[in-house]
Amino acid sequence: MTVPDTMAHLGKTSALPASPEEAILDYVPNPRTGRPYLVRFTAPEFTSLCPVTAQPDFAHLVIDYAPAATIVESKSLKLFLGSFRNHQAFHEDCTVGIGERLFSEMQPLWLRIGGYWYPRGGIPIDVFWQSGMPPEGLWLPPQDVPGYRGRG
Repeated sequence: MTVPDTMAHLGKTSALPASPEEAILDYVPNPRTGRPYLVRFTAPEFTSLCPVTAQPDFAHLVIDYAPAATIVESKSLKLFLGSFRNHQAFHEDCTVGIGERLFSEMQPLWLRIGGYWYPRGGIPIDVFWQSGMPPEGLWLPPQDVPGYRGRG
């Protein structure tokens, strides 16, 4: 397969972007247009920084979407998510911001993101966002990330 010149990352050496704003997401044509299907990305080791203390925050992200004309290229998504390692933002801002950026740029039929954040200060925060109602007939598997239970 030949990598199109318009791709910033696929088939090339890429450094981790310094910030989410600097990250370039690549999109490729959907190979299966005309039918709704679900794509899932799971990032169980997502990291960002607390905007107040600069301490690390950790989350398990699950991104589901039904593509329209394009799909997101996975290496560029990995680099985009990695760019949050030094980014200071609240859980809500990170989770919703990722969903909104993907939805705005890719323009899928539908997108949802679940951010299952590990506790800090004894309180886990789970953040969910979706673009609207899913397409009729789209199979939506559960995200299956168990809620935090502490020591048992």
